[in-house]
Amino acid sequence: MSAKRTRRELLCRAANGFGALALLHSLARESPAATNAPHFAAKAKSVIFLFMDGGPSQMDTFDPKPRLTRENDRKIPFQTPTTVFNISDKIYGSPFTFQKYGQSGTDVSELFPHVAGCIDDICLIRSMVADHSEHTAANYFIHSGSGFQGRPSMGAWINYGLGSASENLPGFIVLESGLIPPGGLDCFGSGFLPASYQGTLFRQGAHPIADLEPIEKDATAQRDKLALLAKLNRGVLHRFGQISEIEATISNYELAFRMQAAVPDLLDIAGESEVTRKMYGLDDPVTEDFGRECLLARRLVERGVRFVELLTPARKGLDRWDQHSNLQEGHRLNARSTDKPIAGLLRDLKARGLLDETLVVWGGEFGRTPCAQYPDGGYVDVIGRDHNPFGFTMWLAGGGVKPGYVHGATDEYGYFAIENKVHMHDLHATILHLLGIDHKRLTFRYSGRDMRLTDVHGNIVKEILA
Repeated sequence: MSAKRTRRELLCRAANGFGALALLHSLARESPAATNAPHFAAKAKSVIFLFMDGGPSQMDTFDPKPRLTRENDRKIPFQTPTTVFNISDKIYGSPFTFQKYGQSGTDVSELFPHVAGCIDDICLIRSMVADHSEHTAANYFIHSGSGFQGRPSMGAWINYGLGSASENLPGFIVLESGLIPPGGLDCFGSGFLPASYQGTLFRQGAHPIADLEPIEKDATAQRDKLALLAKLNRGVLHRFGQISEIEATISNYELAFRMQAAVPDLLDIAGESEVTRKMYGLDDPVTEDFGRECLLARRLVERGVRFVELLTPARKGLDRWDQHSNLQEGHRLNARSTDKPIAGLLRDLKARGLLDETLVVWGGEFGRTPCAQYPDGGYVDVIGRDHNPFGFTMWLAGGGVKPGYVHGATDEYGYFAIENKVHMHDLHATILHLLGIDHKRLTFRYSGRDMRLTDVHGNIVKEILA
């Protein structure tokens, strides 16, 4: 055997040993996880995205339109654009009443009495616009800035740009309570970014992550097995070069080991007071599922997780916020299951001094039309609304946004944004800005050009900044 071959073999074996040592060091270290420096001083450290899958109706939640009530069942006086379904041209006045709340005197629907109590901490954007009126494309768009499958999600971009501030948990976590949005898990994917930046899905139940249970009951045996695995993986890297997929897999194995201790502690809410549990609605079967998501979201940002997304809870016989029929019952049930938990989250974050550094974002992929959609048979008492990306409402709280403020407006019917339009690219640019990231500088070289969350678009909405 030649000397050259011997040296190569020695290096290979040494590299494998270094990999095992690196893993053991990684398991033992207690210092904060490495992070990337922001481009400038950040207002927010973390984002909690309350994704209202299906598209809540703006004129039934946070954007009252008295004209719809006055002209209920009349023909709308302009040509309506094509969305998804062949809806009627008859106006549908909101079945819900509105009331002014807080020192700001902001109108909020009867659907959200608890959130209404927090309205002075909320920045409403009533002039959102998007590019797609079909769920799957619209879900990709709100998450990734593109209506096509395969682009990195906002959470992945933030995780990539800032790094994880948590030693033992992923930087991007999705909390699921029975429903995955149209578009599937690609809504939370990393696209062309390394796989380690994608969202980690926490499902309901005692074991939210598949295959996270320790292989060995004995901790020493478990560490030995992982050290051997690291040795083999590093050997592959030495032979074939730096392959991002393999590196991500190694990183994920190391993180998974640390999560085996961190996740049970995260899920153990026995230490939370009874007052806190009731504030989140854990004492009510209607609010319990989403209340637990909201409580876990607070616990996750406390532990340094950068981006937490909460998904709409599953309800028997109810298709998310997508009420093409029976809007009155569907929106009422959706709101009841989320209203108290969301208000509990806002109050809890504020009481703990976390709201100033946590950006909370609420909204769906689009809004609804002011015209009625009748189910088969035309029963008036179960009227719904179609999709509307031309003007809808989202809101933000904490993390450097202006509290008790309303930005933008739709027309008198709530169909089109007509004042201070905020495109989804603008919202993404603003969220990144609040995290200290210049959206034009957060790029990744792919397919011959520098890609970014906002593509070649996006303007910071300076009016909503505190």
